[in-house]
Amino acid sequence: MPADRTAVISGVSSGIGRAIAAHLLADGWTVIGLSRRQPDLSAQRFSWRHCDLTHPRSTEGAVSDIGTVQALIHAAGFQVSGRLGALDPDDGTHMYAVHVDAAIRLANSLVDRITAGGRILLIGSRTAVGVAGKSQYAATKAALRALARSWATELAPRRITVNVIEPGPTETAMLTDPARATTPPVTPPLGRLIHPEEVAALAHYLLTDNSAMITGQHLTICGGASL
Repeated sequence: MPADRTAVISGVSSGIGRAIAAHLLADGWTVIGLSRRQPDLSAQRFSWRHCDLTHPRSTEGAVSDIGTVQALIHAAGFQVSGRLGALDPDDGTHMYAVHVDAAIRLANSLVDRITAGGRILLIGSRTAVGVAGKSQYAATKAALRALARSWATELAPRRITVNVIEPGPTETAMLTDPARATTPPVTPPLGRLIHPEEVAALAHYLLTDNSAMITGQHLTICGGASL
């Protein structure tokens, strides 16, 4: 990676996206953050752009004038739970728009401006394997695996790697969102929830030169929840 590194990160207003942005800023990265709400991040190398990922024009417009970047990190997300027979199709549509369609639009818009040896990182979920009561959410996160493997193959000639981080229950505002009340979080076997900073540290590793040979993979950080 060059000394002057720039990352575009979605979902920077809270949770994992904010933690990744803070971690990269501390390491000297320039960060362009995208979110609906302005984050409480303050740094000389940080700039924020309002972006509603449910709207294609807002998503594509937010990055239309960005120059060369070294990394795209799609961390925005939310969860609505429900069991079969009581599912609201609109919930699935909205989650797909934020988790999958926005990832496609951001990557498609920026791919020609990602430098050789750059990175695309998608924040998925360990529920991608399927979890009762989370079928719509799980389906959108499973789609990220297919995107990552497809793009990793396409971008290998440019040495751009594409990976998915799949956290288990992480200590963010999402855990207390009433929209997921039907599937309360379960403490992993290691005895506590995952900290957003731990996900950020793994994300940071995947942006370093030491991870240059990791691509098309999904990496789970779950405290043993998937055992």
